[in-house]
Amino acid sequence: MENNQVENLTATETQVSKEKSSLRKRADKIKEFRCKNLIVVLEDPKDPNNVGTVIRNINALGAEKLYLIDSSNSLPNNWDEFKERKSILASSVSSVKWTFVKKFKSTEDCLAYLEKKNFTSIVTSPHVKGRTNVILHEGDYTQKKLAVWFGKESIGISDLALERSEACINIEMFGIVESLNLATSTGIVLYEITKQRREFEKRRKLKKQLKSINKV
Repeated sequence: MENNQVENLTATETQVSKEKSSLRKRADKIKEFRCKNLIVVLEDPKDPNNVGTVIRNINALGAEKLYLIDSSNSLPNNWDEFKERKSILASSVSSVKWTFVKKFKSTEDCLAYLEKKNFTSIVTSPHVKGRTNVILHEGDYTQKKLAVWFGKESIGISDLALERSEACINIEMFGIVESLNLATSTGIVLYEITKQRREFEKRRKLKKQLKSINKV
């Protein structure tokens, strides 16, 4: 190998190392602002681009994990393979590489797993008769373990997820068209929920610090 080729290779390796180091520093810096025990559940999403955009929202807003329900087995079982798809990389702006994703075969499997781990589930859905219905900005989302469900792009949340949820939350709308696409709705909902959880955690830590000081 000629000297200039060796130099170019070394320069490339150095640049990659610097980029990784910069990303790691960024990850360490924002770690305390991530919302622990906040899981986003997508129920049978059909458009991979939507999945990628939701992953981008999850990562940007600080939710901890994404659970994907794939009852039709349309998504690869190998997540490493799925996250390398160009459409996912593009729509997630590469945040897929920094997001934990777990796949389930059915809504029942996912609910059972969450319930075993003592998670509270809430679903995004318009007003449903006989259920606790909450306008997004009026709700309390500071539960210790919270799973937020989003339904299929076309028909919304399933009856099973609805029955096993604690509440239905909805985005207040004032237009002729009263619906938003999956990517937009996840962004709006998660912004409110992560904001509340970070503020709650900040107050909890401050209270703990004051209590410790008072003991001295």
